[in-house]
Amino acid sequence: MSPEREPDNSTDLAGEQDYVSLLYRRLDAERESAQRRLTEVLGQAGGPPQARTERDVATTLYSERLAQLGSVEQGLCFGRLDFHEDETVYVGRLGLFDEDGDYEPLLIDWRAPAARPFYLATAASPEGVRRRRHIRTLSRRVVGLDDEILDLRAADQGHDLGLAGEAALLAALERRRTGEMSDIVATIQAEQDRIIRDELGGVLVVQGGPGTGKTAVALHRAAYLLYTYRQQLATRGVLVVGPNSTFLRYIGQVLPSLGETGVLLATVGQLFPGVRARGTDGREAAEVKGRLVMTRVLAAAVADRQRVPEDVLEVEFDDGVLQLDRATCERARAKARGTLRPHNVARRVFFEELLDVLAERAASRFEVDLFDGVPEIPLKAGETAGVPVLDSGDRAEIRAELAASATVREALDSLWPKITPQRLLRELFSAPERLESAAGGLLAEEEWARLVRPAAERWTPADVPLLDELAELLGEDDSDQRAARARREREERAYAEGVLDILEQDEEIIDEEVLRVSDILDAELFAERQQRRSELTAAQRAAADRRWTFGHVIVDEAQELSPMDWRLLMRRCPSRSMTLVGDVAQTGAAAGASSWHEMLAPYVEDRWRLRELTVNYRTPAEIMRLAAAALAEVDSRLRAPSSVRETGVEPWQRKMPEEGVAGLAARELAAADGGTLAVLCPDSRLDRVRQQLPEDERLSVLTVGEAKGLEFDGVLVVAPEEIVAASPRGWNDLYVALTRATQRLGVVYTEHALPTLVGAG
Repeated sequence: MSPEREPDNSTDLAGEQDYVSLLYRRLDAERESAQRRLTEVLGQAGGPPQARTERDVATTLYSERLAQLGSVEQGLCFGRLDFHEDETVYVGRLGLFDEDGDYEPLLIDWRAPAARPFYLATAASPEGVRRRRHIRTLSRRVVGLDDEILDLRAADQGHDLGLAGEAALLAALERRRTGEMSDIVATIQAEQDRIIRDELGGVLVVQGGPGTGKTAVALHRAAYLLYTYRQQLATRGVLVVGPNSTFLRYIGQVLPSLGETGVLLATVGQLFPGVRARGTDGREAAEVKGRLVMTRVLAAAVADRQRVPEDVLEVEFDDGVLQLDRATCERARAKARGTLRPHNVARRVFFEELLDVLAERAASRFEVDLFDGVPEIPLKAGETAGVPVLDSGDRAEIRAELAASATVREALDSLWPKITPQRLLRELFSAPERLESAAGGLLAEEEWARLVRPAAERWTPADVPLLDELAELLGEDDSDQRAARARREREERAYAEGVLDILEQDEEIIDEEVLRVSDILDAELFAERQQRRSELTAAQRAAADRRWTFGHVIVDEAQELSPMDWRLLMRRCPSRSMTLVGDVAQTGAAAGASSWHEMLAPYVEDRWRLRELTVNYRTPAEIMRLAAAALAEVDSRLRAPSSVRETGVEPWQRKMPEEGVAGLAARELAAADGGTLAVLCPDSRLDRVRQQLPEDERLSVLTVGEAKGLEFDGVLVVAPEEIVAASPRGWNDLYVALTRATQRLGVVYTEHALPTLVGAG
């Protein structure tokens, strides 16, 4: 930990300690009150439907409030504004009010409009603020104060660097990393605040280079939107999409610390319920899977499962054989496809058509020729020299028997099977002949051949958008389940009404001292309420429901998503209310985007707004100079963001065998002085490098892709020459690797040095 600055005024420190202690007492009182009210609500039972609904709403309200109050224990109050009109406002993680008096605000939520001057006021534009104070706390104890005098007439006015709370900001930047992301709520800068508070609707793109706080801005924007537009977002929720599971663990505590616990954090690979995408694709296979042409490949694969017989399909029924010819099946298939319904839903139309034909042909067996009395089996449906002897009821019975026959259903299933996305994709990828049939005219042979794999192979993140697309193409025929549910509900209601009627009328059953009908009713209603109370939150329900649509979607590292990824996400957000943060200069995925327009045009054309972050808070200027050389290789027109600080420690480069990495890692861990170290290496070296290094909670050995979005006190980049050579976007990947460090950077060449970097060093 960096040493805390001693306050200049011990009287001020004591005064702020008194006020912060008051805030914590108020926090404790609110927590006790919410817990007491929740206990009271949970203990209530019975009552009319309106009362039950009100209790359920109260239960949710108090539960959420308890979660909020418990999550803001650390750093509850972090700022104070003194205005010229002798008004003082304290700013913190959530709002607190003096309920003992006239409900005056004791603490303003950082998201409230009244708190904006804390982030926007400058000496040039003070917005009525005379002094801005940053309050640093440890647990419930005030440990430091940093003041900024914004009144140009004041004698102690300092030099304005354009950064709000420069001392507090630099102290936060110098802190050791812990493996979890910290919020920036106390040190948000003006350009970040404007993005965080941008309007809800439409697509907002936040472009920012490494270290500009893109991820922090995205998460604080989620908290701000839920605070400001809670009524619109509470039901549908907010989805935050990250690049990988490591990243999600890293940011997992930020939103709770900001008072929000109902946001769903997920990767694209986690957005298909029931599928755990733990496998990995080769770069070329992932690129093919990410192309939009895969929508046509999958549609062709579904169409291939809608078969007709080459000549005649024989169907066993009632000790005989019925025949379905190709032309009849083609007519039924055309009618089913003509409905434009998904495969599994249109299947019912196909079945109904063929069951009608089979029923007619089965009925014709029993028709009698009135001239000679000999039963006649016609060659074609409806052709007979006789007169039908079966009425409509008889024919309906025959049709019902056909529909219930296992052999008949098996025969029809062979033509148009009910199939799940998982089964179809496994069978497609594991059978080259199926892939060739579906993709032959759309992909070159060497391209579709990259997708062939054993059926038992694990799902990969690139498979999930394909499964989602198939779920749309296949659909789900749930009419039988819905009918069964309705039937069960009718039966249960009738049974309950019957029981209550008996109890009301039979005096021998009801003993006022032992059992009353109201007792049974209350018990039933209480059980009902308990079941509703256990319902999942919006975020949890969304995670289990593929068809869930969100009120707002936030995507970090958005440049990495493939066109197929975007199709999935756009289905989750039909309102197109989205915040997309990223940096096209850091695109490493083979199917990723090289421009925001390329990524968004298919969905919103040019109806999106761009905001840019230009200040680098993470990466020291010494490291950024080296990284800028890699950026120039990506695109000479791009400019690196400006770093706000220097550390005096230059990045170093050297050539040595891979076996020497362990010694260098030990040295860098010691130099990190309790901080974190990441060793970043090419995919091909990952396992070998991991085996050489000791297990240490402060040490991470990662590929560049795994490190995306993360930061560490120190970084060792191993074999950068291989990182560059590994893909057409190798320089993008190296640029990412070089900008993960907050303090120290080392570059280890194992084969040959990169002149671009050596020249920059």
